[in-house]
Order: sequence, then C-alpha cells, then structure tokens
Amino acid sequence: MLYDASVLLPRTPAGGKVLMTVASVMLPPGTPAPPFSLRDVVSGHLYSLDSFAGKSALLVMFLCRHCPYVQHVEEELARIGRDYRDTNLGIVAISSNDPAQYPDDAPPQLKELAERLRVNFPVCFDETQDVAKAYRAACTPDFYLFDRERRLVYRGQLDDSRPGNNKPVTGRDLRAAIDAVLAGKPVDSTQQASIGCSIKWKRGNAPSYA
Repeated sequence: MLYDASVLLPRTPAGGKVLMTVASVMLPPGTPAPPFSLRDVVSGHLYSLDSFAGKSALLVMFLCRHCPYVQHVEEELARIGRDYRDTNLGIVAISSNDPAQYPDDAPPQLKELAERLRVNFPVCFDETQDVAKAYRAACTPDFYLFDRERRLVYRGQLDDSRPGNNKPVTGRDLRAAIDAVLAGKPVDSTQQASIGCSIKWKRGNAPSYA
C-alpha cells in the first residue's frame, strides 16, 4: 500500500495530546541505496556505505530525539542493534532535523540519546539534510532495509504499535524483513508505511515531496 507523505494523520498518545503525523514515502523496491558520508555524534567517526561493505544487509533509520513516535520505540531500536550484533546486518541511524528549530535534535542531544540507550550502531547527524532528501525520508522513524547489492527490499513500519494505541512494541514487521534478507529469502512485498513526526526541514529547504 502506498501512502502520500503529505497526509496528516491525527493520533492521540497516552497523554491525550493530538499528534499531527506523516507517513513514509514508499520508494520502489529495488531502489539503490543513496550514498552518504556522515559523522557519528558519539565517536566522531565518518560513516558511508563503504563502512558496511562486509555486511549482507544494511538498515538505514531516520530518527530524532524529540519525536514521541521515536521515543515510543527507542528501546526496541536499541534492542534490534543488540539482537543483530553478531549477524551480517549493518545498521546506521541518521537524524536530519533542523536543530535551530528543535534544539533537542542537535548533535549533543543525539549523543545523549545514543549513550542513554547504549546503542551499538552509529547515530549520525545530517546537517545539510541532503541525505534525508536523497532517501526521500519523510518522518521519524523511517526505515530502509537494503540487501547485499544495496537494493531496497523493505521500507515501512517497525510494527503496528503507536503512542496511545496500547499495542506492544515488538519490531515484528522490520524484524521479519531483516530475518528474510539475512536468510537469503524474499522479503514480504506487503509493507505498511511507517508513521511519525515529519522531518523538520530548515526554512526554505523542504523538498517537493514534503
């Protein structure tokens, strides 16, 4: 199912506040992974596609610190990193939000998030927002899973849990896709778009799909 990333979807989390949310842009399966070169906010190391050349799959996640949708699943994202530590899955998280408008998404705060969750994958800051545009990232969280040839095999939700809907966070959908690609099996083509807060573009920098 395809979703228009410009559609606002009201959700009500536990606190009763209505969140206006955005859906993923569902890129066509087989889309090649766009290149990137970004620094990890914790180590300062530079990461690119070549950093994961030895891995048979690559998960690229767009996230941030302030978004309630990311906060809702952040422990599961860290858990996925731990659970797939000794596999052929590479993982990189990217934050592209404008820190001038959302200071909680600035690199020092992203570093605090990574250290608090004790993630074992790089969390990189996309200062120019060019990487988000290349991936057509629309929301946080947004997930892209690529195979050995770095062709897109999954773009969609972590699972069907959302703030306030009382469904458990399991990572079921994303984990199933990861397990399939690592086993050399086809990934289920029925994929539901991720839902979350919109990418916070710098003024005048929003892409045409936003």
